[in-house]
Amino acid sequence: MSLPHAILTALLEKPSSGLELARRFDRSIGFFWSATHQQIYRELGKLERTGLIRALPAEVPTRGQRKEYEVLPAGREELERWVDVREDPRVARDPLPLRLRAAGVVGVRGLVPELRRHRDLHLLRLEEYRAFERRDYPGGPTTERERVQRLVLLGGIDVEAGWVSWLSRAIEELEGSG
Repeated sequence: MSLPHAILTALLEKPSSGLELARRFDRSIGFFWSATHQQIYRELGKLERTGLIRALPAEVPTRGQRKEYEVLPAGREELERWVDVREDPRVARDPLPLRLRAAGVVGVRGLVPELRRHRDLHLLRLEEYRAFERRDYPGGPTTERERVQRLVLLGGIDVEAGWVSWLSRAIEELEGSG
């Protein structure tokens, strides 16, 4: 399970409250590893109970105050261990290719407009990622952290470009066979 490792990574980048983490997931990590706010809060509790993170002491204790968390040495060690784990690639689980395969059995019918809609959504995401790259790395990355973060972004750009290419080809073929 990678959610705890995503949270450890985010907290090592910057100690944060659960709400701040959820917002960061919505803006960045969530582009490639999604989690609901409830899942994040539940995982923060587990990480704290297992001694991988701790809530930072509040200057003035008040009831209902947001807790800000930081990673403890054991959490950093766990993240280092996980980074070195050998794993085989996983199959992406997107229903669209399966729907297209099913259309081969039951007929394409109204699937082409849905393929166009998906292509347009992937085009929007592709442009968003390219805008992130222009904004965040105008002169290229300058630190190891930036190089690695940019590599993740470039992976997202390549994935979206692949979807756009595949969907464009599928639309062209299906419209040509109609």
